[in-house]
Amino acid sequence: MRDATVEQCLSMDIQRILQILPHRYPFLLVDRVTECVPGSHIKAYKNVSVNEPFFQGHFPGVPIMPGVLILEALAQTGGLLASASLDSLDDKLFLFTGLDGVKFRRQVVPGDRLDLECSNPRMKLRLCKMDARAFVDGKLAAEAQITAAIAPRPGA
Repeated sequence: MRDATVEQCLSMDIQRILQILPHRYPFLLVDRVTECVPGSHIKAYKNVSVNEPFFQGHFPGVPIMPGVLILEALAQTGGLLASASLDSLDDKLFLFTGLDGVKFRRQVVPGDRLDLECSNPRMKLRLCKMDARAFVDGKLAAEAQITAAIAPRPGA
């Protein structure tokens, strides 16, 4: 029999993601979670559309998803993984605090599906560190180790 937390977190549609993450358009960068095992790993994706507002300026005539937004998508995915093992998120906020070993391997362009994976979460006090990788068509696009702090939500 599966643990209730694992059962609840096998996948998440956009409505569930919106309940967990405070981000909203145009800064919500995760469309769906396809697999999530608390304390282990998560797989999600972002459909990259030519209608994304950042493509107007990055770069006109040669649209490329900014690397910092690929990292933000990975951080949001990592926040979903970390939140899967907490009882309640009502009074908590995940704050992106650091990146190590960042490497960009290929460009992400309109029409791509950006597959997002975070794994091996390590929690110490109020810090969470995990490995993160983004893929397009099975090829590595970016990788990093992400660190985030779990902080009280203002006003909670």
